[in-house]
Amino acid sequence: MRGTIRFGLALLLLGAGVQWWRGAPAGARLEPPPAQLSEAFPAPLETVEAPSLSSPAVGSGDQRGCLPAVSALPPGVVRKAPPPPLPLSGRLGLWVAVIDGRTLQPRRALTANPGSVFPLASTYKQAVLWAALREFDAGRLAPTERFDVTRENQSLGSYPYDGTNVRELSRRMIQWSDNTATDILHRRVGLQTVQDVADRLGLCRTRLILPTKTWWVMQSGLSATLNGTTRWPGATGSERARLAALLDADAQAYRPDFLQRKLNDYFDRRYALRDDFLVHNLSTPYEWGTLVAHEFLRPGLSRRARRWQREDMALGFGKAALRAGQAGNITMFGGKGGNGWRLLTYSGYFQTKTGQRVVYAFMQHGADQTYTMPNTRRAFAWINAAVDELIGEQKPEPPPQKEQKFRRQPQETPASGP
Repeated sequence: MRGTIRFGLALLLLGAGVQWWRGAPAGARLEPPPAQLSEAFPAPLETVEAPSLSSPAVGSGDQRGCLPAVSALPPGVVRKAPPPPLPLSGRLGLWVAVIDGRTLQPRRALTANPGSVFPLASTYKQAVLWAALREFDAGRLAPTERFDVTRENQSLGSYPYDGTNVRELSRRMIQWSDNTATDILHRRVGLQTVQDVADRLGLCRTRLILPTKTWWVMQSGLSATLNGTTRWPGATGSERARLAALLDADAQAYRPDFLQRKLNDYFDRRYALRDDFLVHNLSTPYEWGTLVAHEFLRPGLSRRARRWQREDMALGFGKAALRAGQAGNITMFGGKGGNGWRLLTYSGYFQTKTGQRVVYAFMQHGADQTYTMPNTRRAFAWINAAVDELIGEQKPEPPPQKEQKFRRQPQETPASGP
């Protein structure tokens, strides 16, 4: 068991070249959020109109600045998703939508638990990339700026060499889900700068402010700040930013090897599902699908930054698992996955040859399996079923026929006469 959590948590990734197409059977369930979360995360907020990107209320916890709930979308746009074709356990969320390229509103969507909050795991890292590119466009971050790995900034799992530059860190963050690369970039651009990715869109139930090492210090019980306050679960705006800075300072005080031992002990002995909502970055399937749509269709980036974004996000996991990709029907793709103890997440965007723009967000929490990467095939079976229902069945191309090679037969030698 301990070896499993070392691998699973230290990794917390689904790299572009890694594919897991098996999973243990379990009963499929679509459950409401745990009752313990009702105070910290109330019912989805409703508003009359979508927030302006410059609205001062966005991200402040003020209902006037929040994204309208799914129920506010025009009738007939959103329908209940089909059940998962293959069994998936735990609490499940799904948002698969065809997006209008002009308004960025869903034209058609299939969903399950769209307004329920889920831990994001490494899926959140694409927001760090987006925030970094905004800083690049503003002239505050250079792609050639270099960083060393230190005791303070090293997170769990593999990590870059000393002297790695911003451009390489961003690639490692998306392609290999490198936690240390992520934390270096996250802290470099600023904790609140990453949170602003959600706040500017009015995603009031989305938290992006915590680097990866901070999650695990909090979860293992080592954060004096978390242990000494009851204000963190419901904190928003400046209060959330202040507490996040203190939580992250706690995290940087610990060596990663010591942290890993403490984390192993936590998962072996004291794990509680509700703790995930205290320590992880969070979102809902609907809000995260909204973020992904803006990330790819209206990121507000320069041409150079947008090219950088698309190059990196194309390295994220998902295209090979989508039947549209297997059918050769994808002209543009970007995706990211994440996994942890009993949780799994996937999100992405792709455009088809006929110009259809599709976003998807899959979330699983409280799975029967502690190590969830083998659930990948089951997750994408559900995503693909929704995609097929929205844009038509995506039929994978048959494998190319192997060219048969015929060996030249030797000519018969006439019998010689006497």
